[in-house]
Amino acid sequence: MHNETNETVRDIERSIIKTYRKEIWTKFTRAINEYELIRDGDRIAVCISGGKDSTLMAKLFQELMRHGKKNFETIFLVMNPGYNEENARQIEANAELLGIPLQIFRSDIFDVTTTVQKGAQSSPCYLCARMRRGFLYDHARSLGCNKIALGHHYDDVIETILMGMLYGGQIQTMMPKLHSTNFPGMELIRPMYLIREHDVKRWRDAHGLKFLRCACPLTEGLDPESEDALPEIGHKRTEIKRLIAKLKERSPYIEKNIFRSVENVHLGAVIAYKDKEGERHHFLNEYGRKEDKTEDRRKETGEAETGTGEV
Repeated sequence: MHNETNETVRDIERSIIKTYRKEIWTKFTRAINEYELIRDGDRIAVCISGGKDSTLMAKLFQELMRHGKKNFETIFLVMNPGYNEENARQIEANAELLGIPLQIFRSDIFDVTTTVQKGAQSSPCYLCARMRRGFLYDHARSLGCNKIALGHHYDDVIETILMGMLYGGQIQTMMPKLHSTNFPGMELIRPMYLIREHDVKRWRDAHGLKFLRCACPLTEGLDPESEDALPEIGHKRTEIKRLIAKLKERSPYIEKNIFRSVENVHLGAVIAYKDKEGERHHFLNEYGRKEDKTEDRRKETGEAETGTGEV
Protein backbone atom coordinates (compact mmCIF):
# COMPACT_ATOMS: atom_id res chain seq x y z
CA MET A 1 0.00 0.00 0.00
CA HIS A 2 2.86 2.35 0.90
CA ASN A 3 4.55 1.69 -2.45
CA GLU A 4 1.28 2.41 -4.28
CA THR A 5 1.01 5.74 -2.47
CA ASN A 6 4.58 6.67 -3.37
CA GLU A 7 3.90 5.81 -7.01
CA THR A 8 0.77 7.97 -6.99
CA VAL A 9 2.72 10.94 -5.65
CA ARG A 10 5.44 10.46 -8.27
CA ASP A 11 2.83 10.33 -11.05
CA ILE A 12 1.22 13.52 -9.82
CA GLU A 13 4.56 15.29 -9.52
CA ARG A 14 5.69 14.14 -12.97
CA SER A 15 2.43 15.35 -14.53
CA ILE A 16 3.04 18.88 -13.19
CA ILE A 17 6.45 19.05 -14.86
CA LYS A 18 5.61 17.11 -18.03
CA THR A 19 1.92 16.70 -18.89
CA TYR A 20 0.92 20.16 -17.66
CA ARG A 21 4.26 21.87 -18.15
CA LYS A 22 2.94 24.58 -20.49
CA GLU A 23 -0.41 25.14 -18.76
CA ILE A 24 0.70 24.99 -15.12
CA TRP A 25 4.42 24.72 -14.38
CA THR A 26 5.63 27.31 -16.92
CA LYS A 27 2.96 29.82 -15.88
CA PHE A 28 3.82 29.30 -12.22
CA THR A 29 7.51 30.02 -12.75
CA ARG A 30 6.73 32.86 -15.15
CA ALA A 31 4.60 34.64 -12.54
CA ILE A 32 7.35 34.23 -9.94
CA ASN A 33 9.94 35.73 -12.29
CA GLU A 34 7.76 38.40 -13.94
CA TYR A 35 6.37 39.78 -10.69
CA GLU A 36 9.50 39.06 -8.59
CA LEU A 37 7.52 37.09 -6.03
CA ILE A 38 10.42 35.24 -4.40
CA ARG A 39 13.80 36.51 -3.26
CA ASP A 40 16.76 34.74 -1.74
CA GLY A 41 16.30 34.29 1.99
CA ASP A 42 12.50 34.35 1.92
CA ARG A 43 10.61 32.17 4.37
CA ILE A 44 7.20 31.60 2.82
CA ALA A 45 4.05 30.27 4.45
CA VAL A 46 2.26 28.40 1.65
CA CYS A 47 -1.34 28.68 2.82
CA ILE A 48 -3.55 25.68 2.10
CA SER A 49 -7.31 25.97 2.47
CA GLY A 50 -8.06 22.40 1.39
CA GLY A 51 -9.24 23.40 -2.08
CA LYS A 52 -7.79 22.38 -5.43
CA ASP A 53 -5.94 25.64 -6.10
CA SER A 54 -3.99 25.98 -2.85
CA THR A 55 -3.17 22.26 -2.78
CA LEU A 56 -1.76 22.40 -6.31
CA MET A 57 0.19 25.50 -5.27
CA ALA A 58 1.79 23.49 -2.47
CA LYS A 59 2.91 20.83 -4.94
CA LEU A 60 4.26 23.52 -7.26
CA PHE A 61 6.33 24.96 -4.44
CA GLN A 62 7.71 21.52 -3.66
CA GLU A 63 8.73 21.12 -7.30
CA LEU A 64 10.26 24.60 -7.34
CA MET A 65 12.36 23.78 -4.30
CA ARG A 66 13.37 20.52 -5.92
CA HIS A 67 14.28 21.97 -9.33
CA GLY A 68 14.60 25.71 -8.82
CA LYS A 69 17.60 27.85 -7.99
CA LYS A 70 16.01 30.10 -5.38
CA ASN A 71 17.42 30.05 -1.88
CA PHE A 72 14.22 30.16 0.16
CA GLU A 73 12.24 28.17 2.73
CA THR A 74 8.62 27.07 2.85
CA ILE A 75 6.13 26.10 5.51
CA PHE A 76 2.89 24.46 4.41
CA LEU A 77 0.35 26.13 6.62
CA VAL A 78 -3.27 25.16 7.20
CA MET A 79 -5.60 27.22 9.33
CA ASN A 80 -8.61 25.31 10.64
CA PRO A 81 -11.27 28.02 11.05
CA GLY A 82 -13.73 25.52 12.52
CA TYR A 83 -14.08 22.76 9.91
CA ASN A 84 -16.30 19.83 10.76
CA GLU A 85 -14.48 16.53 11.33
CA GLU A 86 -15.09 15.24 7.81
CA ASN A 87 -13.59 18.30 6.13
CA ALA A 88 -10.63 18.40 8.52
CA ARG A 89 -9.90 14.73 7.80
CA GLN A 90 -10.16 15.38 4.04
CA ILE A 91 -7.44 18.02 4.18
CA GLU A 92 -5.13 15.79 6.20
CA ALA A 93 -5.80 12.76 3.97
CA ASN A 94 -4.97 14.73 0.81
CA ALA A 95 -1.79 16.06 2.37
CA GLU A 96 -0.72 12.55 3.35
CA LEU A 97 -1.53 11.22 -0.12
CA LEU A 98 0.36 14.02 -1.87
CA GLY A 99 3.33 14.12 0.48
CA ILE A 100 2.73 17.63 1.84
CA PRO A 101 3.98 18.14 5.43
CA LEU A 102 1.33 20.33 7.06
CA GLN A 103 1.46 22.65 10.02
CA ILE A 104 -2.11 23.09 11.27
CA PHE A 105 -3.43 25.69 13.69
CA ARG A 106 -6.96 26.52 14.77
CA SER A 107 -8.99 29.73 14.87
CA ASP A 108 -12.59 30.60 15.72
CA ILE A 109 -13.45 32.36 12.46
CA PHE A 110 -16.49 30.23 11.63
CA ASP A 111 -17.91 30.89 15.10
CA VAL A 112 -17.69 34.61 14.40
CA THR A 113 -18.87 34.70 10.78
CA THR A 114 -21.90 32.47 11.31
CA THR A 115 -23.24 35.01 13.82
CA VAL A 116 -23.20 37.81 11.22
CA GLN A 117 -26.81 38.45 10.26
CA LYS A 118 -27.93 38.88 6.69
CA GLY A 119 -28.12 42.53 5.84
CA ALA A 120 -25.29 43.49 8.18
CA GLN A 121 -22.71 46.00 7.01
CA SER A 122 -20.14 43.25 6.43
CA SER A 123 -21.23 40.04 4.73
CA PRO A 124 -20.12 36.69 6.23
CA CYS A 125 -17.99 35.94 3.15
CA TYR A 126 -16.19 39.29 3.22
CA LEU A 127 -15.63 39.11 6.97
CA CYS A 128 -14.36 35.53 6.71
CA ALA A 129 -11.85 36.43 3.98
CA ARG A 130 -10.51 39.40 5.96
CA MET A 131 -10.22 37.43 9.18
CA ARG A 132 -8.57 34.47 7.47
CA ARG A 133 -5.87 36.69 6.04
CA GLY A 134 -5.23 38.35 9.39
CA PHE A 135 -4.88 35.03 11.20
CA LEU A 136 -2.57 33.69 8.46
CA TYR A 137 -0.34 36.77 8.56
CA ASP A 138 -0.11 36.64 12.33
CA HIS A 139 0.65 32.91 12.60
CA ALA A 140 3.08 32.95 9.66
CA ARG A 141 4.99 35.82 11.25
CA SER A 142 5.18 33.90 14.54
CA LEU A 143 6.87 31.09 12.58
CA GLY A 144 9.50 33.46 11.20
CA CYS A 145 7.94 33.88 7.77
CA ASN A 146 8.09 37.14 5.83
CA LYS A 147 5.56 36.12 3.15
CA ILE A 148 2.31 34.23 2.78
CA ALA A 149 1.36 32.62 -0.54
CA LEU A 150 -2.30 32.33 -1.55
CA GLY A 151 -3.71 30.20 -4.37
CA HIS A 152 -5.65 32.79 -6.37
CA HIS A 153 -5.45 32.13 -10.12
CA TYR A 154 -5.98 33.99 -13.42
CA ASP A 155 -9.76 33.50 -13.37
CA ASP A 156 -9.97 34.94 -9.86
CA VAL A 157 -8.13 38.01 -11.15
CA ILE A 158 -10.38 38.77 -14.12
CA GLU A 159 -13.52 38.04 -12.12
CA THR A 160 -12.35 40.48 -9.45
CA ILE A 161 -11.79 43.19 -12.06
CA LEU A 162 -15.35 42.88 -13.36
CA MET A 163 -16.84 42.55 -9.87
CA GLY A 164 -15.16 45.79 -8.88
CA MET A 165 -16.56 47.59 -11.90
CA LEU A 166 -20.09 46.19 -11.88
CA TYR A 167 -20.71 45.90 -8.13
CA GLY A 168 -18.14 48.23 -6.58
CA GLY A 169 -18.08 51.12 -9.03
CA GLN A 170 -14.29 51.07 -9.21
CA ILE A 171 -11.42 49.84 -11.34
CA GLN A 172 -8.93 47.72 -9.43
CA THR A 173 -7.45 44.26 -9.55
CA MET A 174 -6.18 41.45 -7.36
CA MET A 175 -2.47 42.26 -7.25
CA PRO A 176 0.21 39.56 -7.75
CA LYS A 177 1.87 40.76 -4.56
CA LEU A 178 1.31 43.40 -1.92
CA HIS A 179 2.69 44.62 1.40
CA SER A 180 0.56 44.03 4.46
CA THR A 181 -0.77 47.23 6.00
CA ASN A 182 -1.43 45.69 9.42
CA PHE A 183 1.60 43.40 9.69
CA PRO A 184 4.77 45.39 8.88
CA GLY A 185 7.43 43.43 7.06
CA MET A 186 4.96 40.85 5.76
CA GLU A 187 4.00 40.38 2.11
CA LEU A 188 1.28 38.46 0.29
CA ILE A 189 2.17 36.76 -2.99
CA ARG A 190 0.00 34.99 -5.58
CA PRO A 191 2.21 32.65 -7.66
CA MET A 192 -0.83 31.02 -9.37
CA TYR A 193 -1.62 34.41 -10.92
CA LEU A 194 -1.25 33.31 -14.56
CA ILE A 195 -2.70 29.78 -14.28
CA ARG A 196 -6.19 29.14 -15.66
CA GLU A 197 -8.77 27.45 -13.45
CA HIS A 198 -9.77 24.92 -16.11
CA ASP A 199 -6.18 23.64 -16.20
CA VAL A 200 -6.22 23.18 -12.42
CA LYS A 201 -9.43 21.17 -12.81
CA ARG A 202 -7.87 19.05 -15.57
CA TRP A 203 -4.92 18.22 -13.29
CA ARG A 204 -7.28 17.39 -10.42
CA ASP A 205 -9.58 15.19 -12.47
CA ALA A 206 -6.76 13.37 -14.25
CA HIS A 207 -5.61 12.02 -10.88
CA GLY A 208 -9.07 11.49 -9.39
CA LEU A 209 -8.39 13.91 -6.54
CA LYS A 210 -11.13 15.29 -4.30
CA PHE A 211 -10.80 18.63 -2.53
CA LEU A 212 -12.93 20.92 -0.39
CA ARG A 213 -15.05 23.46 -2.24
CA CYS A 214 -16.72 25.60 0.39
CA ALA A 215 -16.43 24.25 3.92
CA CYS A 216 -18.33 27.12 5.51
CA PRO A 217 -21.01 26.03 8.03
CA LEU A 218 -23.48 28.30 6.21
CA THR A 219 -23.35 25.99 3.18
CA GLU A 220 -23.46 22.63 4.95
CA GLY A 221 -26.20 20.37 3.61
CA LEU A 222 -26.49 22.35 0.37
CA ASP A 223 -25.67 21.14 -3.13
CA PRO A 224 -22.11 22.40 -3.76
CA GLU A 225 -23.01 23.10 -7.39
CA SER A 226 -26.03 25.20 -6.43
CA GLU A 227 -25.97 28.99 -6.16
CA ASP A 228 -27.57 28.56 -2.75
CA ALA A 229 -24.27 27.07 -1.59
CA LEU A 230 -22.51 30.32 -2.43
CA PRO A 231 -23.85 33.02 -0.12
CA GLU A 232 -23.29 36.75 -0.53
CA ILE A 233 -20.03 37.33 -2.45
CA GLY A 234 -20.21 33.81 -3.90
CA HIS A 235 -23.42 34.65 -5.73
CA LYS A 236 -21.80 37.64 -7.40
CA ARG A 237 -18.72 35.70 -8.44
CA THR A 238 -20.92 32.99 -9.97
CA GLU A 239 -22.78 35.64 -11.95
CA ILE A 240 -19.49 37.10 -13.17
CA LYS A 241 -18.21 33.66 -14.20
CA ARG A 242 -21.32 33.15 -16.30
CA LEU A 243 -21.08 36.61 -17.81
CA ILE A 244 -17.46 36.05 -18.87
CA ALA A 245 -18.35 32.64 -20.34
CA LYS A 246 -21.18 34.25 -22.31
CA LEU A 247 -18.95 37.01 -23.62
CA LYS A 248 -16.29 34.48 -24.59
CA GLU A 249 -18.80 32.87 -26.95
CA ARG A 250 -18.65 36.10 -28.97
CA SER A 251 -14.89 36.62 -28.74
CA PRO A 252 -12.06 34.31 -27.60
CA TYR A 253 -10.05 37.37 -26.54
CA ILE A 254 -12.46 38.58 -23.86
CA GLU A 255 -10.63 37.05 -20.88
CA LYS A 256 -7.22 38.22 -22.05
CA ASN A 257 -8.54 41.72 -22.71
CA ILE A 258 -10.07 41.95 -19.23
CA PHE A 259 -6.72 40.96 -17.73
CA ARG A 260 -4.79 43.41 -19.90
CA SER A 261 -7.17 46.26 -19.18
CA VAL A 262 -5.53 46.87 -15.80
CA GLU A 263 -2.08 46.73 -17.38
CA ASN A 264 -2.96 49.43 -19.94
CA VAL A 265 -4.57 52.14 -17.82
CA HIS A 266 -4.27 55.58 -19.45
CA LEU A 267 -4.51 58.10 -16.61
CA GLY A 268 -5.03 60.89 -19.11
CA ALA A 269 -8.24 59.26 -20.30
CA VAL A 270 -10.04 58.67 -17.00
CA ILE A 271 -12.31 61.10 -15.13
CA ALA A 272 -10.59 60.55 -11.79
CA TYR A 273 -8.22 58.19 -9.99
CA LYS A 274 -6.68 57.65 -6.57
CA ASP A 275 -2.94 57.44 -6.09
CA LYS A 276 -1.16 55.03 -3.70
CA GLU A 277 -1.71 57.40 -0.79
CA GLY A 278 -5.44 57.45 -1.48
CA GLU A 279 -5.46 61.04 -2.73
CA ARG A 280 -8.07 61.63 -5.44
CA HIS A 281 -7.07 63.29 -8.71
CA HIS A 282 -9.75 64.69 -11.04
CA PHE A 283 -9.09 65.49 -14.69
CA LEU A 284 -10.44 69.02 -14.21
CA ASN A 285 -7.64 69.74 -11.73
CA GLU A 286 -5.12 69.50 -14.57
CA TYR A 287 -7.35 70.45 -17.50
CA GLY A 288 -6.85 74.22 -17.31
CA ARG A 289 -3.16 73.89 -16.52
CA LYS A 290 -2.54 71.78 -19.61
CA GLU A 291 -4.22 74.42 -21.76
CA ASP A 292 -2.05 77.14 -20.21
CA LYS A 293 1.11 75.10 -20.76
CA THR A 294 0.20 74.51 -24.41
CA GLU A 295 -0.31 78.24 -24.91
CA ASP A 296 3.02 79.02 -23.24
CA ARG A 297 4.77 76.51 -25.50
CA ARG A 298 3.24 78.09 -28.59
CA LYS A 299 4.42 81.51 -27.55
CA GLU A 300 7.94 80.24 -26.85
CA THR A 301 8.20 78.56 -30.25
CA GLY A 302 6.48 81.35 -32.15
CA GLU A 303 3.60 79.13 -33.22
CA ALA A 304 0.95 81.66 -32.18
CA GLU A 305 2.43 84.43 -34.36
CA THR A 306 3.17 82.35 -37.46
CA GLY A 307 -0.07 80.43 -37.44
CA THR A 308 1.69 77.08 -37.60
CA GLY A 309 0.20 75.82 -34.34
CA GLU A 310 -2.48 73.16 -34.07
CA VAL A 311 -6.08 74.23 -34.33
